[in-house]
Amino acid sequence: MKQSHRWHSPRLDQEILFCRWGHFGHPVLVFPTAGGDAEEIERMLMIKVLTPLIEQGRIKVYSVDSVAARNWGDTAVPGPYKARLQNAYDEFIADEVIPAIRRDCDDDEISITVAGASIGAFNAMATLCRHPDAVERAICMSGTYDVHRFMKGLELPNKDYHFASPLNFLPYLEGGPQLERLRERQAIMCHGGGRWEDPEQDWQMAAVLGSKGVPNRVDPWGEGYDHDWPTWRAMLPKYLEEL
Repeated sequence: MKQSHRWHSPRLDQEILFCRWGHFGHPVLVFPTAGGDAEEIERMLMIKVLTPLIEQGRIKVYSVDSVAARNWGDTAVPGPYKARLQNAYDEFIADEVIPAIRRDCDDDEISITVAGASIGAFNAMATLCRHPDAVERAICMSGTYDVHRFMKGLELPNKDYHFASPLNFLPYLEGGPQLERLRERQAIMCHGGGRWEDPEQDWQMAAVLGSKGVPNRVDPWGEGYDHDWPTWRAMLPKYLEEL
């Protein structure tokens, strides 16, 4: 069921791993958490809980190394470099990963669902907001959207940081095809009420999306759900089944 590919990304100047599970169905790109890679969702049993949808031919699941996310929590990495790398990662997703998914689906215009947890949710949200021409919805679990606290040494305003974070650039997006298309898309943000969760992050992101007329919803899951893989393994199959 699994296929893996490696290539050297000129935008990131390093080799990356790209994985796919399934042969038919709607494409779903899942971003890793901060310390994860393209195979994280297999090791953490997310693929196991998605197997019924995969085997029914309803979805094909893709994942790719999260090069930029590994730097967010590294205090030795300067903030300006993190912001530049995040923008390079966005270019990598837009110019290398999305075209690879569309080639694999044999459809140059197919729309993609993106998903992720924690920093993976940040990447999913950023990809939806920056590329609504290719992404139709984002499923963001336990999202971390306010990343300025990771940006040690970065002085504001900073162009790279501005465009890296949806919380920064969305308020300034006025009219034009990007916002028009984004208003036809959907963002789903869900979080637990247990350990290590920060529900306020979802409400902050929802307020910005709502101010721009972007369809979104926030789903609280309650105190029994921690910021951890058991929570995310419950969430993602449920939303993909519904959508």
